Amino acid sequence: MHVVEAVGDVGLKRTPLEPEHRELGAKIGMFAGWAMPIEYRGTLAEHRAVRERVGLFDLMHLGKVILDGPDAGAVLQRTVTNDVSRIQPGGAQYNNVLNERGGIVDDVIVYRLGEDRWFTVPNAANTAKVHGILLEQAAGQAVEVVLHEDWCFLAVQGPRSPDVVGDLLPVARELEYMHCTEAEFGGERLILTRSGYTGEVGFELFPPEEVIHDLWAALMRAGEPHGMEPVGLAARDTLRLEVGYPLHGQDISEERTPLEAGLSWAVALDKGDFQGREALLRQKEEGIPARLWGLEMEGRLIPRPHQAVLAGDEQVGEVTSGTFSPTLRHGIALAYLAPRDRFGPGDRVEVDVRGRRGEAVVTKPPFVQASPR
Repeated sequence: MHVVEAVGDVGLKRTPLEPEHRELGAKIGMFAGWAMPIEYRGTLAEHRAVRERVGLFDLMHLGKVILDGPDAGAVLQRTVTNDVSRIQPGGAQYNNVLNERGGIVDDVIVYRLGEDRWFTVPNAANTAKVHGILLEQAAGQAVEVVLHEDWCFLAVQGPRSPDVVGDLLPVARELEYMHCTEAEFGGERLILTRSGYTGEVGFELFPPEEVIHDLWAALMRAGEPHGMEPVGLAARDTLRLEVGYPLHGQDISEERTPLEAGLSWAVALDKGDFQGREALLRQKEEGIPARLWGLEMEGRLIPRPHQAVLAGDEQVGEVTSGTFSPTLRHGIALAYLAPRDRFGPGDRVEVDVRGRRGEAVVTKPPFVQASPR
């Protein structure tokens, strides 16, 4: 995750909750064109709060797109890799959006709010691109595609999250994993989903900006008896890496296909045509060049992005994401290894960490056995 300290206001988008974050002592940094809270009390403490209790995230920077109309499902079916016809109203499904070369433009969860009402959340840096692709696919169809830049996004993640969110929105207590609904807070409708990016039990809330300050305050009050802490983007990154969730722009990109990234489970090649399908079929026939694997370090060295992965004197890959795991207390990483069929779980490689070689074991994530269910 590439973050720089936010200096000045030029060109930066800002969360309406920035005053609350600064009052809590947050370090504000720039991420994907937004000034966002990176950490409050410290990344390790915030990480542990989510794994052991519950944490509250402001994720205003992510996109929020509604598709509404009789052709909404068909538009999504032509745009994303998975088979959205399998999603029942109230359900959700992980997906990729591809370019014509099969490269991953973004990874998104598609939520079906009703028979003809759908919702998806692009990554911050890709929101305009995904919105544009959806508009192209929707041209001439009976569907309205709307990017809601005035909607906000909060996430409550951790084993005690059902108690926190359930105190404010009782419907949360019955919501199953990878499901969604609409609820009311402060006289305004919001979208509530049972999903997240930490591997823990959690909820994601999408309210209009009119109630965001009251909702943040209400969640902080509800979370106090449960030891809830505000959590920044730094801990979000270590949490997602422990469970092996890829980050677009690092682990997945327009230069890599889902077949290389280990995401073939989210690709329904038999559902009919979708953007990038022909390129994936060609790659399957010609051979998939590399595979994204996990690396679990032995010893004290901590891997970082762009460091070489070695087998003997041969470079066989490069780290895409790497960090110190607060749960395991050693280094972990994701890396593309080539050729694809050369490596598997249990194989040993080395990572060049600033000129020092650290031994690592190839593994299939997750590194930490959290449970979002």
